[in-house]
Amino acid sequence: MGHAIDRNARTGLIFAAVAAGMVGLGFAAVPFYRMFCQATGYDGTARIDVNAHAPGAVGKIINVRFDSNVSPKLKWRFAPEEGVERVAVGARKMAFFNATNLSDHTVTGTAAFNVTPDQAGQYFVKIQCFCFTKQTLKPGETVRMPVVYYVDPALLKDEDAKDISEITLSYTFYPVDQTDSAG
Repeated sequence: MGHAIDRNARTGLIFAAVAAGMVGLGFAAVPFYRMFCQATGYDGTARIDVNAHAPGAVGKIINVRFDSNVSPKLKWRFAPEEGVERVAVGARKMAFFNATNLSDHTVTGTAAFNVTPDQAGQYFVKIQCFCFTKQTLKPGETVRMPVVYYVDPALLKDEDAKDISEITLSYTFYPVDQTDSAG
């Protein structure tokens, strides 16, 4: 009889450990999914590779359109300096965005981004971007923020993406919870 109680207790502990592990995996899924999307360009997420070197222009020219948005909870003006750039596939490019804090207090924001069409995300590589870190602006302060990128020539070999003539890089700035920004 003592063995049955031990066996039941052990089985109960195993199930509790499995349940706790599943809950932990549930919380870890969002950051892991975000890292997966950024590494692969899946679901319209631009690839991030701070060590990348643009391979050089291969001849095809496409338009890269820049879109900017600001959460209604953030009193900022945010816009690209150029709405559209003509870009040689494979060439390293730099675009600039300007942000101005329209409030009367210091505010920290962070930018979320995506690329459309979705199948272009894996070929749009960001080397440097203001979106990699939180941005803190003092009242009335304006900052000029760069994004360094290239369009991977592998796009031209992808049957689903080779005919793309325009890629849109879209950013939305959101306020950062001030309790979160202290950590």
